[in-house]
Amino acid sequence: MRPTARHSVRIAVLSPLILLAGAVFISTATAQNSDLQQNVTEIKQSMAKNKQALAQYVWNETVTISLNGEQKKQEHSQVRLGPDLNPQKTSLDSPDQAAAPSGGRLKQRVVAKKKEEYKDYADQMKALAQQYVPPDKDLLQQAYAKGNITLGSAAGNPNELQLIIRNYLKPQDSMTLVFDKTQKALLQVKIASYMNDPKDAMNLTVTFERLPDGTNHVSTLAIDGVSKKMNIAIQNSNYQHV
Repeated sequence: MRPTARHSVRIAVLSPLILLAGAVFISTATAQNSDLQQNVTEIKQSMAKNKQALAQYVWNETVTISLNGEQKKQEHSQVRLGPDLNPQKTSLDSPDQAAAPSGGRLKQRVVAKKKEEYKDYADQMKALAQQYVPPDKDLLQQAYAKGNITLGSAAGNPNELQLIIRNYLKPQDSMTLVFDKTQKALLQVKIASYMNDPKDAMNLTVTFERLPDGTNHVSTLAIDGVSKKMNIAIQNSNYQHV
């Protein structure tokens, strides 16, 4: 058989195989994309439902701030969601009656300035955490539309899935959602982000629990300000229906 004839035969044989492989790839990609959209939709619906349910509750929040592993401050508040579904907090602590710092005036000014700096930084950490928790449905949809969400499964548990989201709120940040497909509820959120400078890393770990009526809520939230070695631990408890 002449070379041209053999070449034509190879093309005739391979072309259907290439078309079949392409069709299988497109079909698989389409199915995966459909599954991802369905999972994103379920998570968005679950979060919206739980936020409405939490508006019927009041609970206690304990915030513990530590620096270099040493506890510096603890705050207690009562929390409920307002008409706009944003948290409204009422302090349960008595007015601060801390003793004045010892030493001369210069030392007192230095200590007071340092305390103010760390207080401001802690407030900024908490404010940034609130932009991630709970995840925002519109930002989730934007991430999906941009192709910034990948779907995975939790090792050892077929009822759990993971959504790994890149560039969710800031460039190069990441957020991993662990979702229970059976209960239709978030189990955990892990976030790697940063303050104003990408070198000023901030990591968050959030765990969720269910109330007796099935309402899902943030149980604990740990915020680590890596560069300043500051940790903020938030615990929610004593949920009461109102």
